[in-house]
Amino acid sequence: MTLLDDQSSVVIVGAGLAGWRLAEALRSEAFTGTITIVGEEAHFPYDRPPLSKQVLSGKWDVALTTLVPDQSLVAQSIDWRLGARAVALDACEREVTLDDGVVLRASHVALATGSRARTMSYSAAEALHLIRSRDDLERLLADLETTESKRPWVVIGAGFLGAEVATAFKIRGVASVVLEVAHATLEGVVGAQAASWLRMLPEDFGVTLRTDEKVRDVEWRGKVLTVSLDSGEDVEAAGVVVCVGSQLDLTWLEGSGLELDGGVVVDEHLQASANVAALGDVARFAWPGPLGVEMLRIEHWEVAVFHAAQLARYWTHGVGPEHVMVPYFWSDQYGKKIQMLGHPRPDDEVTLVHGDVTSKQWLALYARDEIVTGLLALSSPRPLMLAKVVLDEVTSRDHALERAPWRV
Repeated sequence: MTLLDDQSSVVIVGAGLAGWRLAEALRSEAFTGTITIVGEEAHFPYDRPPLSKQVLSGKWDVALTTLVPDQSLVAQSIDWRLGARAVALDACEREVTLDDGVVLRASHVALATGSRARTMSYSAAEALHLIRSRDDLERLLADLETTESKRPWVVIGAGFLGAEVATAFKIRGVASVVLEVAHATLEGVVGAQAASWLRMLPEDFGVTLRTDEKVRDVEWRGKVLTVSLDSGEDVEAAGVVVCVGSQLDLTWLEGSGLELDGGVVVDEHLQASANVAALGDVARFAWPGPLGVEMLRIEHWEVAVFHAAQLARYWTHGVGPEHVMVPYFWSDQYGKKIQMLGHPRPDDEVTLVHGDVTSKQWLALYARDEIVTGLLALSSPRPLMLAKVVLDEVTSRDHALERAPWRV
């Protein structure tokens, strides 16, 4: 790896959170060379989490999601290539080819392309809504304003995004039905036991959730948008929002010379090859967890921010992070806040350590091989933050329970 100097140039592919924060961090580290940001969307970088929360619920205008504080000032120090898509990379030459034929060459290239909403091949594809981009959200808001049908909106998928969409609909006074193929929501993330503690949240909030429901197709029957289920039942809908996870687009990196394995494989410094790095959602990185180094790809807001700061320091000063990142995510759904620290597996042992399930305010501790791997909180932010110390270093489950920092 070659350190950046005033004659260096950086191309950042991806104008989302990770790409923008990297550009900010490079400038904060006194890098004065050229920075070029390539983004498929026509918008300046913006924050995605508020789209399904504050914006969809009507609390924010979409303009409040912007991450660029002064676009005119920023435009003077960054070469923006918005509305452009990268279609090829030569990692050895550090050349990025755009869809208009332009080839960008730099001393350093950062891949921060993020992930995309997973789509479904239903018949009425043109009528389906996704929520990944600002344009997606504005299209959905326009349909909500103009749709006069008294039928409920159907949300396919009851994961974090689906739950947030249903919550926002409820706040807006829009009736919805959430369809989930699994027997229990979030079980694949928080495990069966914790999922059972969360199962009453939708009903208590006034949202209809139907589990064990596989959607066979979404189609127009005359002028009625109809969701047909494997059970043989049909659900007539005012509109349909698909929230069935995310996926990466790595096809443009085939032949680039990089290792691709469920993401762009990087080392402990986020380097995929000489002077080529990947960060955020797209990076499959080495994480020194409590049970040893794991190769992970984590689509968390906090990970993108941490990676950006880490990469900027490494490229400008050649130093690694000062501390080990503790993964963190949150979700506002059904009037409650779910927060998780660490990276536990769904089959880790779970112990309720604070609060109780009936009050819907609690903290749970995850452990594997008697070592603490994570913390999950429901509307208990202070106990969660107090308990974080058990993840700052390797901690046994027994020692964590004896110490009980969440009680301080």
